[in-house]
Amino acid sequence: MGAEERFDFDTPVDRTGTWCIQWDGVADRFGVDGLLPFTISDMDFPSPPAVLDALHQRIDHGVFGYTDWQQEDFLSAIRDWFAERHGTAVDTERAVYAPSVLNQLSQLLRMWSGPGEGVVVHTPTYDGFTKAISGLDRELRGVPVGDEGALEAQLARPDSRVLVLCSPHNPTGRVWTAAELSRTAELAAAHDVAVISDEIHADLVHPGAVHLPWTRFGRGRWALVTSATKAFNFPSLSGSYGIIGDAADHAAFLRRMGTGEGLASPAVLSLTAHIAAYREGGPWLDALLAYLSGNLRMLADRLHTAFPDLGWQPPAAGYLAWIDLRPLGAGERFGDEELQRELIETERVAVMPGGVYGAPGFVRLNVGCPRSKAEAGADALVRAVGRLSGRAGGAARS
Repeated sequence: MGAEERFDFDTPVDRTGTWCIQWDGVADRFGVDGLLPFTISDMDFPSPPAVLDALHQRIDHGVFGYTDWQQEDFLSAIRDWFAERHGTAVDTERAVYAPSVLNQLSQLLRMWSGPGEGVVVHTPTYDGFTKAISGLDRELRGVPVGDEGALEAQLARPDSRVLVLCSPHNPTGRVWTAAELSRTAELAAAHDVAVISDEIHADLVHPGAVHLPWTRFGRGRWALVTSATKAFNFPSLSGSYGIIGDAADHAAFLRRMGTGEGLASPAVLSLTAHIAAYREGGPWLDALLAYLSGNLRMLADRLHTAFPDLGWQPPAAGYLAWIDLRPLGAGERFGDEELQRELIETERVAVMPGGVYGAPGFVRLNVGCPRSKAEAGADALVRAVGRLSGRAGGAARS
């Protein structure tokens, strides 16, 4: 029996009425209830059986008092996961804990920059970064993904203080190479810019690409921030952890969280889920990645059949399909608003427009779902784009 066959990813789970942002909150973003959603970056699959079993056992214990994350069960699970999954040793003496990756990001931005100072990000940019940076009154300085010259120019500005690296990159699904990461570390160190590497998508890298943790490259001030919540699909349990390179910065972060933020005790179910995921969730994750690859191949096949000149290829990481529709006339024949009207009013689906990430003419389609739903989303997108681009005849599917 293959890894994918040991777990059921095909059976839909009804998430409506569970306070779910993707399903129950669709009207908040798209203005209409009842749309089939392909939006926020979570999956429609239950968490791994090993995680659910561990949660049940912990709940059966029945006592949920104050909890300590600085204990060996949790820290050794992190060390072993990085060693086995990413071939990297991490120093958990420099570990920190926070409610979420974005919370860690905000705390570190407060530590390493001041109001009005520059924070460099790659564009297109995950909107959570945009909100955090602007909300703290820092200046977001975007550089196109892969443009080393633009990156160096922004890092060299006298008041650029922090580079936020998304590795793998959201929304594009790009996995950075060793050469790219080494050069980024060199440039950041040369210009005395701290690096925060958000690696929450690291465990969703597909075969053919290799994720390299920032702990291998970091110099000076740096932090790796991550969580098991993305890959194992338990974000509502909260919880994230990080590794901070500098000892003084590590101590300052712990002090900030334990005193000023009052967050010394983590959510015990988050710790339970993390430990179970890292200790026993590997086979499920392997099966998940195979299934997600199938969803992405299906989408690529349907886009190629309808629009042979589009040339879309699946991302190297994740389940978020970042699709450039400009070759089909997006931005000229039709805009994001027209496409959204077609998707919402005619197709009754919710798909994230590229403008959310600073890239009009693109869409981000979440295929972290049963194949039947992914097919429905792919077909809806093909039909909508086909009508707007004047290629409806070749794009239609029943």
